[in-house]
Order: sequence, then structure tokens, then C-alpha cells
Amino acid sequence: MIDVLTGFAVVAVAILTGYIVGRIDLLGPQGRYVLSRLCFFVLNPFLLFSVLSESDLSVLFSSLLPASAITAAIVFVVFGLVARLAWRRSWAQTTVGALGAGYVNGNNIGIPIATYVLGNGALAAPILLFQLLVITPVVLAILDASTTSDASFGRIMRRTLRNPMIIGALLGVLVAAFDLDLPAIVMEPVHLLAGGSVPVLLVSFGMSLYGQRVLTQAGTRRDILLATALKLLAMPVVAWALGAFAFRLEGHALLAVVVLAALPSAQNVFNYAQRYGTGEVVARDIVFLTTLGCLPVLFGCALLLG
Repeated sequence: MIDVLTGFAVVAVAILTGYIVGRIDLLGPQGRYVLSRLCFFVLNPFLLFSVLSESDLSVLFSSLLPASAITAAIVFVVFGLVARLAWRRSWAQTTVGALGAGYVNGNNIGIPIATYVLGNGALAAPILLFQLLVITPVVLAILDASTTSDASFGRIMRRTLRNPMIIGALLGVLVAAFDLDLPAIVMEPVHLLAGGSVPVLLVSFGMSLYGQRVLTQAGTRRDILLATALKLLAMPVVAWALGAFAFRLEGHALLAVVVLAALPSAQNVFNYAQRYGTGEVVARDIVFLTTLGCLPVLFGCALLLG
């Protein structure tokens, strides 16, 4: 338990530092934007390559992946049925809300939590790859079809495969799959850049928490509250039930599935909503509320299952 507490303390201090940086406006109005782009285009791909190239593929493609994927699918369907059938939301609005309920932040929060709480950053990789390679193209296709007249599958796939995190992750998996022993002249610079990813991610994340106001737009509150409750409460419970009874997971493996399910909604949800001009307020508020609420939920999961 001391290791778990230490892991949460490391994450919390880094996030608090970012919040203070944002509050005093130390980096200026573009600071978070610059840090976010630095992580997305440079540091995160190096981190994913570093972690995955030296990982055990049996961990990457174990039962953790189907358990996490089925959990997300169940949450997507539950929100979708309520929003579409009961509340008569459009396909685009339903997609954004469902994404907020089940698309986890496997990058900004998932990698640090997997590193410091679960002890292995590679544990966040399966769900991250699943979301980027499977869920993202499907979501973009739905949003394209719902908001434009031209939904090109090829264009969506090209955009997905140009994602630098996908490139870094796939290269890392290839190195691990072929058991390549890369020389130090290659890996040392990779490790140097990868080492900056987690602290910069957490500082950037802490900066994003300053100055947010939620539940201010009438007509969206029930979508936000439902998605938040599904994300923080229902999804970890579903993950635990599937992991324990359907996949017979125990100990650390079960904890990993539940912790990954308890991660907050990803910032990508808001990015997609903003890109297609639909459900922006809903996405923003879900991301913010689940981000604030995830730490006590994650700590509770670690306390009960750790």
C-alpha cells in the first residue's frame, strides 16, 4: 500500500504544480497549448516506443485488452440507448456523449498511473492502441457522416495512421515482436526524451484544471451527469465484474483492468467535438468532471484491490 500511496503522491504533486503554474500564468496564455503539442508530437511517441519496445507482448495482448474493450463497448451502448431513444439526441450528440462516458485518458493520466501505481507503463498501451486504432476511426466516420456530406473512410484512416503516437506505438511493438536489440546509441536518446513525457503531461494536465466552470448550459446537464456517472462509477464496476467472472483475472491483473476503466475521459473527446462543432460543452464538462473525480475513485480501486 505504501507503493500505491507514493504513486498517487507523485501524480498529485505534479498535477498540483501544473495547477499553480496555470493559476499564476507562469507560461502565458499559450503555455498549455505548447506543452500539449510538445507531448503529443514529440515526447509521447518516444515514451510509447520506449515502453513498448522493451515490453513483454504477452502483457500487451493478454486478457486485459478484451476485458477493457468489452467494458468500454457496454458503456458506449448504455449511454447511446438512453441519449438516442429516451432523449432523442442526434447521432453526433449521442456519439460525443458516449465517447465521454467510455473513452479513457490512457495517455495523459493512463501512462503516469500505470507507471507509478501499477508499476508498468506498458499496461496502458493496449487500451490506448485499441482506442486509437479501432474506436477513433469509427467515431470519426460517424461524426463525418453526421455533420458533413463526405465521409471518406480513406481520409479517416490516413489521419489516424499519421498520428505520431500510433507511429511510435507500432514501431515499439514491431521491435518487441522481432526481439530486436537496439544499440545504446539509439535507445539512450529515446529514453532521454521519453523521460520528459510523464512530468510534462501531468503539469499540462494540472494547468488545464484552472479556471473551468461546468454545468452552466441548460439542456446539457443530464447528458453530462449521466456520462460522468457511467465513467467514474459504472465503468470500473463493469470492468471488475468482467475481469473477475468472465476472464477469471486475479490480483494485479484485475486491479489493472479496473484502474484503466476508472481513468477520466480523454481530452480527445473535446477535440473531436470541437473539430465537428457538436457537443462541445458536453465534452468539455465531462472531461473536467471525470478528471476531478478520478483520483478518489482510482485510490479507492487501489485500496480495495491492491
